[in-house]
Amino acid sequence: MPKYSIGRLKGRFVVNVYADCGKRTNRYRLNARDKGEAEREAPGVVAALTRPVGKSVREIWDAFTADRAGRAIIATMVHTWKALESRFGSMVGDEITVDDCRAHTMARRKVGIKDGSISTELGHLRMVLRWAEKRGMIRAPYIERPVPPRRKEVYLTRAQCRALIDAATMPHIRLYILLALATGGRNEALLDLTWDRCDFERGQIDLRNPEINRPHKGRAIVPMNRTIRTALTEARDGALSDHVIEWAGEQIKSVKKGIKATARAAGITEISVSPHVFRHSAAVHMAEAGIPIEVIAQYLGHEDANVTRKKYARYSPTYLREAAAALEFDDLGSMNLKSTTFSDEEMPEVPDLVVGGRGIEPLTPSMSRKCSSAELTARLARECVI
Repeated sequence: MPKYSIGRLKGRFVVNVYADCGKRTNRYRLNARDKGEAEREAPGVVAALTRPVGKSVREIWDAFTADRAGRAIIATMVHTWKALESRFGSMVGDEITVDDCRAHTMARRKVGIKDGSISTELGHLRMVLRWAEKRGMIRAPYIERPVPPRRKEVYLTRAQCRALIDAATMPHIRLYILLALATGGRNEALLDLTWDRCDFERGQIDLRNPEINRPHKGRAIVPMNRTIRTALTEARDGALSDHVIEWAGEQIKSVKKGIKATARAAGITEISVSPHVFRHSAAVHMAEAGIPIEVIAQYLGHEDANVTRKKYARYSPTYLREAAAALEFDDLGSMNLKSTTFSDEEMPEVPDLVVGGRGIEPLTPSMSRKCSSAELTARLARECVI
């Protein structure tokens, strides 16, 4: 849905609709008699008046981007559409066939585009058509995509993290790296972070932005560890703006170039270091430390712990260990499943009969009490001597 605002004109409530550039494109009169009614009526009016009348992919795509205006994926879809428009733009949405998808895949491969990128392009097309289907505009067809290659797991070791921090010469880049590793926050959440959401009294950082009024990926409230508290305290003393990550009093829009330059200075050339790598690295280090998946999910702002489990459970030191132990077939196999060592408190009563190398012997009075693990071990060793 496009941006809009509610105003008044000649004593009547109206809704003003704006383009992405901020310029007003239309104004519509409302039937509301007070502001509350106007706020309830406006969304439906805007949606109805800006709903596409055609069924071409180009019209559906434009309607989708208008409805999802402000979301991060829309910026990516600008580039996706450049690859899709020539083939699919004029086609009717529900008439796309598997052959059309395959033709797009072959054409993109010929110009050197990898299957991962092609899969993303067709995935965006599928998402847009399914959105249109939910609104009764078309019946979404099946969109065939090439199977993307398995992504290489990229994360920073602890030594690499320390090297990056030491190599960061720009104050805002160093603070960003420390903040990203300490919070596991998303790039947008870190760049949006303001000082009023850094609670030094409680020792917490609130990555949630109260000014975002649209659906977005989860953000969490995380504690300050010792390192980030020290870094934030120093940065706050010299702050020139409300934003934590700043340069010359202005909010930073991107740190990609600064991070890549710092990675080169640190001698990290085997992987491409990006803002998201810090979030992934933080999750891996928590999993390697044995932190429960549910806790990691909460730390990362995941609403569904299964998402976290699917990606990070394998880094846990206990991952599938019990299952692997069940498949031991040597003489020590049973010991891998359950320990046979008892503490003195857990030591069971000695049975009424002891079976030894000389047959079954009744207990003597001195043997009818609990004995220590050392005593029992020694006694059984004597009985088993042939």
